[in-house]
Amino acid sequence: MNTATKRSYAMGARAEAAAATGERILDAAEELFWSKPLDAISLDEVAGRAGVTVQTVIRRFGGKEGVIAAAAERARERVSAQRATAPVGDVPGAVAVLVDHYEAVGDQALRLLSDEDSSPELKDMVEQGRELHRQWCRRVFAPTLSGLSGVDHARREAQLVAACDVYTWKLLRRDAGLSRKQTELALTELIEPLTKGR
Repeated sequence: MNTATKRSYAMGARAEAAAATGERILDAAEELFWSKPLDAISLDEVAGRAGVTVQTVIRRFGGKEGVIAAAAERARERVSAQRATAPVGDVPGAVAVLVDHYEAVGDQALRLLSDEDSSPELKDMVEQGRELHRQWCRRVFAPTLSGLSGVDHARREAQLVAACDVYTWKLLRRDAGLSRKQTELALTELIEPLTKGR
């Protein structure tokens, strides 16, 4: 192996190690975020859980706000990728993807919603989540919405957003105690009439 190849290999290994360190830090921040209030999370805890120094966290993310924002962005990208698998115009298929999402993180999302007024950072995260949800509904139900305009479009979009909301899942799955299969069926029965009627 020549010198240039060795140098290139070493640089690649360092980049991989740095990326892995960044992911460990974000994993630690996300785990802490879901286990305690935001204002109770310290950089010491994030660093300790990730197996790095506080200086490493600061160097990579600029402090607590930076690491929390980066962890939230990574989580949003993960949600967006999972939700993107929902087929357009196929209500049962879209509902299956939606329920997959809520089964994985619905309880966490509900906790975040209940705490949104406790800090500007949480409020911003929640609003970004709401916008992601609205965009998902617009994409998945585009065949229904495309034929509407004005107040009819706004009303139908709002109905679809509400029917697909995490609170609707909670009412069916947690409060009413429906099984996952029955929750999917109930959501499909709520949504399908909205996609047929004008």
